[in-house]
Amino acid sequence: MHAREIGNGIHCIAMVHWERRLFDSLIPLPDGTSYNAYLVRGNSATALIDSADPALQEELMRELEGLGHLDYVISQHSEQDHSGAIPVVLKRFPNATLVCSTKARDLLTTHLHVPDEHIRTVTDGQTIDLGGKTLQFVETPWVHWPETICTYIPEDKCLFSCDFFGSHLATTDLYVTDQARVYEAAKRYYAEIMMPFRKVITRNLEKIRALDFRKIAPSHGPVYDKPEFIIEAYQDWVSPTMKNEVVLPYVSMHGSTAAMAKHLVAALADRGVTVHVFDLAVADIGKLAIALVDAATLIVGTPTVHVGPHPAVHYAAHLTDLLRPKLKYAAIIGSYGWSSKAIEQITGLIPNLKVEVLGTVLHKGMPTAETFAQLDKLADAVAKAHHQDELVRT
Repeated sequence: MHAREIGNGIHCIAMVHWERRLFDSLIPLPDGTSYNAYLVRGNSATALIDSADPALQEELMRELEGLGHLDYVISQHSEQDHSGAIPVVLKRFPNATLVCSTKARDLLTTHLHVPDEHIRTVTDGQTIDLGGKTLQFVETPWVHWPETICTYIPEDKCLFSCDFFGSHLATTDLYVTDQARVYEAAKRYYAEIMMPFRKVITRNLEKIRALDFRKIAPSHGPVYDKPEFIIEAYQDWVSPTMKNEVVLPYVSMHGSTAAMAKHLVAALADRGVTVHVFDLAVADIGKLAIALVDAATLIVGTPTVHVGPHPAVHYAAHLTDLLRPKLKYAAIIGSYGWSSKAIEQITGLIPNLKVEVLGTVLHKGMPTAETFAQLDKLADAVAKAHHQDELVRT
């Protein structure tokens, strides 16, 4: 996309990656993504905030062709989708100074082989005067690497947040125009990338709340010209409160586990509990991550494969453990042919989830009336736990 103005002397250069469908060889991108750089011109100096993924660096360089000089390149985050084009930018503007946090210095030199003499480090609260525009640096670690910072321009009341508040969304919109669409994309982004750092993000939210900003310019997705929308969403996502919801990922090989899962879903619904069901054979793992943001309970359903859980369940359980959602309760259901240690192995896969196990139901072969009665008791236990927990909104 061509550079577009978001403030006096401030232009957004959005490199839109329409066709990208996978990030980090892990994260689904159903809506593509963008890499946003911001060109800031003061009366005496010019700065580029962030760059682009190497795949689209030529687009960035085309937008910088007419630029006579560049004084500063601000690296808010060292991951290559934002820093990957920095070497070509510095080659085009060899006199520019690369500005980053202290912890980013090592990452930029080792990941990108940027010469150390190009780098100037800044700490929390330090500023750079561009002439009529001040770049104020705000340390916001672990959103989502240890070195991440934001940049604030008080004269324009604009906060450049990099991955913080980002959304993997390919769009021509400069600003948020469809809040529902951006909300889901931003929640997916939070769930897949930010959720493990929920407690640190809570502190970072308090920190940026002290700034007087009217716009938030992330490095993925559209700019927020009504920033309270995304601030309030993040405050909800990181809060300790949960919803009266169950996430039930399962897979079934010959129908036994599926029959158990469907009976339990109906039983929970009868008791007023919302259930998000994911057949792991076909599910979008990003949708599963989104559901985990608010849920109070995780129930895993698995058949037995060589004594242990199905590989798809193994993957989902491990991923959930890495994401560290604010779950408080868990249960395991499943089936087996002749022997199973699926319950023990799944339990061992989720050490980071500090959950109370409300029950397990493991049946040999096709479920029976007795199996369904056990599932009804499990539904009772889930509904009761949610109702009695003051952090669960029922």
